[in-house]
Amino acid sequence: MIEILTSHAFNTVQDMGRRGARRFGVSTSGVMDPVALAAGNALLGNADGAAGIEIQTFPFRLRFQADVAFALTGADHEARLADAIVPPWWCAQARAGDVLTIASPRRGARVFLTVAGGIDVPAVMGSRSTHLRAGFGGYDGRILQAGDILPVGAAPGAGSGRVNFGAEPADVAIAAARPADDRVLHLRVMRAGEHDLFSKAMQATFWSTTWKISAQSDRGGYRLTGGKLTLAAPVEMRSHGVVPGVVQVPPSGEPIIQMSDANTAGGYPKMAAVIQADLWRLGQASPGSLIAFSEVSYQDAVAAMTPVNDYLAKLRATAELYRAL
Repeated sequence: MIEILTSHAFNTVQDMGRRGARRFGVSTSGVMDPVALAAGNALLGNADGAAGIEIQTFPFRLRFQADVAFALTGADHEARLADAIVPPWWCAQARAGDVLTIASPRRGARVFLTVAGGIDVPAVMGSRSTHLRAGFGGYDGRILQAGDILPVGAAPGAGSGRVNFGAEPADVAIAAARPADDRVLHLRVMRAGEHDLFSKAMQATFWSTTWKISAQSDRGGYRLTGGKLTLAAPVEMRSHGVVPGVVQVPPSGEPIIQMSDANTAGGYPKMAAVIQADLWRLGQASPGSLIAFSEVSYQDAVAAMTPVNDYLAKLRATAELYRAL
């Protein structure tokens, strides 16, 4: 069991998301940075999709009520377990009564806590992810609060194996073609269905602008500022399916990138779609971050997942060897 001692808004239980329910109007939810969750689970020997805690407001404090191994991944942060420093991208052993404190990240937006055996809340529609809008999944369908007690599943391999080792952070290990200006997050995108409805001038604005993620952003979507995208004439469209990564343009002209809790359908024109290989990077961007778009082909988008998959496969294989020593 884990007791939550301090938790501010929007910290939730999440896994890899709720698949196969979009046709019923149920969004995927799931972690904003799936690479970080998969890496934490790999360090512990869990299945990739075991549920963990997505932490995006700080400080976050909890007490372990039993001995358990845990891992911290995601944003670069400082954490302390019983007054000992726990590095980011590290797995460690907690003892019953130990208090873990996670401070605000130095870089990145979200820290992920995984535990051996996973957070064992009930699965709803095949997932333990919290669906905040609908109020189900996770821990009673809501954000975590002080006093909540989270159950932990049975540790893989009966909890045997070494801990106290870590992994190279994903944003360092996974190569991505990016310009030298590291103040701007460069995202690879493909053109979407309504790209050509916009004039050449508006298309040029989209591709050349350095956009800022506004404060009006959350797990549902990131609203961007820095330019206006307008159509020469209003276009009436039927609602159509949307997925995380799709860049829609509402009447305000400020693009919105759909994220984990995105609606399943919408009628705004779609300018582009962030490729899967870059969505986890976007999930670590906080309001105020600067982003820019560059176009890639479908073939390049598929190929871009190879370094991501290779990183996770090598991490899991190495962690398994280390635990067996």
